[in-house]
Amino acid sequence: MPPLTQADLIFSPQANHNFSHILSDLKRSNLSVSNRLRSIKQDSSFVTSLSSLCDLPLVANERCGSWYIPPDAKAASAYFKSTDGHAGQWSFSTRRLNLHLLDLIADKGGCIVVDSTRRGKRMPDALSKTLPIWCCVMNRVIFPDKDEWHGLYTPPSAVAESERSQIEARIPRFVEAFLALGVDLAGVRERAKKPLRPIWRTQDDGLPDEEGVPGDGGFYPVVCCTSSRRVVGAEMSEGGYIQGAGDDTENWAHGLTAQIWWRHADELLRAPEGELQGLIEELVREACEEGGKNSARRLTDVLYVSALPVEEESSGTCLVRLVPEVTDRETWLRSKTEMEVGIGKSKTGGRNLRHALPTICEFVKKFLASHTASSEEEARPKVVVACETGRDLSVGTALALDCWCFDDNSRLRWKEETVSFTKAAIRVRLGRIMTAMPEANPSRTTLQSVNSFLMDWER
Repeated sequence: MPPLTQADLIFSPQANHNFSHILSDLKRSNLSVSNRLRSIKQDSSFVTSLSSLCDLPLVANERCGSWYIPPDAKAASAYFKSTDGHAGQWSFSTRRLNLHLLDLIADKGGCIVVDSTRRGKRMPDALSKTLPIWCCVMNRVIFPDKDEWHGLYTPPSAVAESERSQIEARIPRFVEAFLALGVDLAGVRERAKKPLRPIWRTQDDGLPDEEGVPGDGGFYPVVCCTSSRRVVGAEMSEGGYIQGAGDDTENWAHGLTAQIWWRHADELLRAPEGELQGLIEELVREACEEGGKNSARRLTDVLYVSALPVEEESSGTCLVRLVPEVTDRETWLRSKTEMEVGIGKSKTGGRNLRHALPTICEFVKKFLASHTASSEEEARPKVVVACETGRDLSVGTALALDCWCFDDNSRLRWKEETVSFTKAAIRVRLGRIMTAMPEANPSRTTLQSVNSFLMDWER
């Protein structure tokens, strides 16, 4: 009898079924919460070491950048979206201007922007294309006469020359869109003496030697740091390491945030896997209880936004709470100075916002009309809009109120005044808000509701 070969092996359907289950269980085990936290901790060591060597401040590209940066080492947050760097969809976001980084870069001589990406990719599109587009646009608007500083720099290992050329062809259009916002850059032009230049660093590159550290050259280095080590094959072969472990937190974190993680990192890393979810839920609950009331963030002389719960204000304040439960319109009005609007959360809330804005705007306009503005700041009327995060629905509502209630000179519109809104005009107001509050992050759904309301509603 000839020796058996692999072709002679026969697996029953049941055996194949069991084998599939075993593979699924192994994958789930490898992607456990404890493995994610250990991977994040390991990657954060690379990030902090890079910061020390380069002597540059760390900036977290949200959402996941903050997971890799200890809070005492984080200088700022930024919002560079990978979708703005996807092939054929290259864009410059006029709602995520990140202008606050310009002051930080001028003060510190550059910065390190931290992000991560999923298994198999060398670096996220946010760092390989979106941020380089931003640097190029900023150089052109800050130094319009310095043609030699206007080039687009992308990493050759991630962006082919043909794609780089296609992106660069769109830059004039992006510059025009930014200039249309009317942002005052006089202060930045006085302080910035050199152009921005993106530089890329990954764990595969390792930490730079003395010659590789960005020095006092002819540009401000914006170091694009991919925090996670690249995993090419199956993650099950990596001994528990997970590339991009801090991403997609809604699918694994059980409510854990980067802030809570760093506050209790040692305790979380010591906890057995079977007890980890319960510990996380307890820490999240404690954080919510300790949080108390949130203070409001000023957007204009009158408009403020806040996360829920929000501090009670004086009689000269109008308070609009956007709560995550859907409630009947008849229950929204609480008093002459307070509304509690139940429109839902996330995308549901963003879609429902359009239908709530007419009521909210009329309510706030009536409040403002009944208060005569004083030259004393304490006597000025104040409108606070609060939502679950303080960065999405509340910001969109404040944008609608700014357009609906005030003219371009910040004067209150009178009832008989006829006005129409365009996307360009709304975008200018949004640019001002994003400059005043860089961490604001209104979703596309929220902004679509604002545009739809302002452009379709007859007043």
